[in-house]
Parts: sequence; structure tokens; C-alpha cells
Amino acid sequence: MRRRGASRVAMAALLGVNLVLPTRPEPATAAGFVEAYPVMAAAMRAAGPPYADWAADGRRFLLFDERGDGRAVEVFGDLADADRIAVLVPGVGSTLADFDRGLGGVARRAPAVQAGQLYRELRATDPAARVAVLAWLGYDPPDGVLTAAGGVSARRGAAGLATLLRELAGRRPAATITLVGHSYGSLVVSLAAADAPSQVTDVVSLGGVGAGVQRADDLPGGRRFWAAEAPTDWIRRVPQVRLPGLGFGRRPGDPAFGARPLPVGGVAGHDGYLTPGSAALVAVATVVLGGVDVDRIGDAR
Repeated sequence: MRRRGASRVAMAALLGVNLVLPTRPEPATAAGFVEAYPVMAAAMRAAGPPYADWAADGRRFLLFDERGDGRAVEVFGDLADADRIAVLVPGVGSTLADFDRGLGGVARRAPAVQAGQLYRELRATDPAARVAVLAWLGYDPPDGVLTAAGGVSARRGAAGLATLLRELAGRRPAATITLVGHSYGSLVVSLAAADAPSQVTDVVSLGGVGAGVQRADDLPGGRRFWAAEAPTDWIRRVPQVRLPGLGFGRRPGDPAFGARPLPVGGVAGHDGYLTPGSAALVAVATVVLGGVDVDRIGDAR
């Protein structure tokens, strides 16, 4: 009964500002710009714990949707004033239930935790910078490796992400946007970048499964493509997906892909790229900020 009431309150709030969630779970899109914050807060309060607690803590969301495995797009920083924006997209197995706690209860896997760590690193690197980081669980990632094989979720996710990018470019035309994909999320951001506005200048793959192409130079738009792949990351042991129709392309961490390598010192396993103290976290922040040393970031291997 409570869940039904929550849905009614959320829909009423959305209609009040002419924002309507999609009737099907996919593709999910951001429900507007910063004017969506109070709308999503109302939906979270109506949904009850733990989501009501998120609203009570003053957290800001562009999208909150309990249906299915759930959707959420959280904003760290002042999006309305940001001139450097990073959009972080998680990979296989990510759900709304794990958005805060992490898959399997491992906090470093949580999209909200990873985005928060990147935001704090950006602020520590340049306190004067106007930055925002989005934790974008705006699609339904595959539940496991087998369901990931077809790439359907990535294409649907890319469509939803492309909608968000056009919204950001329209609202913040002078801003630069960096897409950061972890694991399967690297495929999502790469596909979205193929048709992204010019404000998207960089694409970052962290332990990425693929980018939809065989080489970084094959991506349209002339955007810089970066990749981090730690020696301890199990993704290195996964056979390269090359079967016709799957569309993963070569793994971005493969030197033959031609991505600009990011350092991986201090990265442990597949989920440690954005942990405090890791070289990869510092490097991603450098890319987002567009610093003078961005083209001289150390070799990842």
C-alpha cells in the first residue's frame, strides 16, 4: 500500500512541473535539470526508508524511480553553476538497492560512493573549480556476464545518457563534460559519446569491457579516450568479445586499442579505480579538470 501511495505522489509531483517518467523502464532519461530536485525529493519521501532518508539528508537527484531494479541520478556539487561536469556510469549488476551500499555490500562498488570520492578529489585538487559529478544509474545494467553479452542494455543506456548530455549541453553550454564508465559502463559511455554534443571532450574507461569499436581512433567526434586497467583486474582474463553482432569491440585496456593510458598505482582488483589514494582517482580528476598536465599523465602499465 505504501509503495502504491509513493507512486501516486511521485507522479502528481512530476505532472505539476510537466515532467513525466517513461512508461517503460528503458531507456531511462534524466527528468530535467536542477528543477527536478524537489520533485525527486518528494518521490523519495513518499517511498519511505532508505530513500526518504536520502531526501532528509539534502541529497539531490535528477532522477529517482523505484520500478524494476530502479533508477537514480545523483548530483554532487552545484550543477547549475558547474563548468566542469563528470558523469559516472556503473556496470553489471548495479541496482537502486545497491546505489549507496554497493554490490554485495562492498561500499567501493557503490555508484554514489564512487561519484562522491571523485567529487571530493576534484575539490581537493582545485578548490576554486566549479565542478559537479553525476552518479548516473539511468539505465538497467545486465544482471550478470551472460546477460551482458548481447549489448542490448548498453545501447538502451546510451540512448538515455545521450538525452541527459543534450540537456546538460543546453543548460550549461560553456561547460565541458567528461564521461567515466566503469566495467560495462565503459561501453555505455562510449556508445553515447558517438552522438554526443561537443561539450563532451573526454571519455574514460575504468576496467572497461569494450567501447563498441576496435580502436580509439574509430570513435567519432575527435574526443580524447582514456583507459585504466590494473594488473590485478580480472577483466584482463575475460576472453575478448569479437563475435558478430555483439558490438563490444576491443577492450579499451588492450594496448592495441590505442587509448591514452591512465596510471593504476594503488588500484586493487576490478572495483578499486576510484578509491582514495589510488593514482587512477587522481588521474581521472586531472582529466575532468583539463589541467596543463592532462596529456602527460603517466603510463598505466
